[in-house]
Amino acid sequence: MQTLARSITVLAWVNLAIGRALSWLSLGVVLVCFAVVVLRYGFNMGHVWMQDLYVWLNAAMFTGVAGYTFLRNGHVRVDIFYRPASLRAKAWVDLFGTLVFLIPFVVVVIVWSWPYVAESWVIRESSRNAGGLEGLFIIKSFLIVFAGSVGLQGLAVAGRSILVLGGRSDLIPPTLEYEGAH
Repeated sequence: MQTLARSITVLAWVNLAIGRALSWLSLGVVLVCFAVVVLRYGFNMGHVWMQDLYVWLNAAMFTGVAGYTFLRNGHVRVDIFYRPASLRAKAWVDLFGTLVFLIPFVVVVIVWSWPYVAESWVIRESSRNAGGLEGLFIIKSFLIVFAGSVGLQGLAVAGRSILVLGGRSDLIPPTLEYEGAH
């Protein structure tokens, strides 16, 4: 159980690091969008590559921080029954949901997006807009980052559930504790 606890701590810290790093892209989105508006309406100038840039930064941020959002319980869930449930009941729901729904979803996303992303890398795909950015293949790679980070966090949640069901909730790292568990 100690090894499981250490493993889920590592998985949580990976998503925490990814989330903290990629959350800075929101500042980039705001600054680039602000520059686009000022240039367009203040100086009657426009650059397609700048419009591509803030859309791409936004896409990278939102797909890249999905695992971090999952870590922080930030995703929408219908919790009419979940919220008041006991710790063990939550653990069962999380374990079942992760194994039956989340992991298969992650596998499907990776399997279906891999050829799409790989082809984009092979042709070094760039923006379809005239004057747009090159490197669209990098942004498309965030489909894999999305699935990977959510999948890793799903494994951490499943591990947390196993610890609870095994009577070792004391080993759950603070970043993965159930709300109201203490």
